[in-house]
Amino acid sequence: MRRLVGVGVGPGDPELVTVKGVRVLSEADLVVVPVMDPLEQGRAETTVRAHIGSDRVRRLVFALDDRGGPTAERLSAWEAAANAVAQQLVEHGGTVAFATIGDPNVYSTFTYLADAVRERVPDVVVETVPGITAMQDLAARSGTVLCEGTESLALLPLTAGVEAFEQALTSFDSVVAYKGGRHMPAVLDVLRRRGRLDGAVYGAALGLPDEQLGPAADAPAPAPYLSTVIVPARRSTRGGKL
Repeated sequence: MRRLVGVGVGPGDPELVTVKGVRVLSEADLVVVPVMDPLEQGRAETTVRAHIGSDRVRRLVFALDDRGGPTAERLSAWEAAANAVAQQLVEHGGTVAFATIGDPNVYSTFTYLADAVRERVPDVVVETVPGITAMQDLAARSGTVLCEGTESLALLPLTAGVEAFEQALTSFDSVVAYKGGRHMPAVLDVLRRRGRLDGAVYGAALGLPDEQLGPAADAPAPAPYLSTVIVPARRSTRGGKL
């Protein structure tokens, strides 16, 4: 059987990889990890190497920070990665595991890889193993409740635009924004204008030596590309949203 499994390895802290995730990575015939540069070890690879040996880990280059949608660079990277995985599956069969930061079904490169591999290997079985997301890790590390009772929760990337973020603040109780990066100054302006800056938290590189964590008001400008902001719901009484 030919099998491709997307394994969520969490935000970067090796202790946040699930037991199932470690098992699947350990049993896979090949583990592939996304990188921007073939000579550099990325966050997913660092997490994986904390649990398994390096002899079965292979880097696949993706244009992870390329902007402008499905650019030529992105498309080329997807095609090359899919060709490499398809060749492994056709020639050797077995299981290829793709380790992705966070969860493979939440803003993950795995989605595009799986689609492209299916085109090349129609009989491949595609599965995913969920991982802890950055918003969950940031909520835990900052002591922030994401939602309770009947509260709604919105998650969106700031690459969708600051206008979408401001609309989410109007339509939902709690709002989480990913990929803060260069948009952080505009995000802070919106939060100040709407009176939502108090209680909002910011984090980047969670669980890693260069971790950034604290009030959103103290976030750097610009922030790292992979940064997260949580704007919790307004709450006045215990259980008031039940």
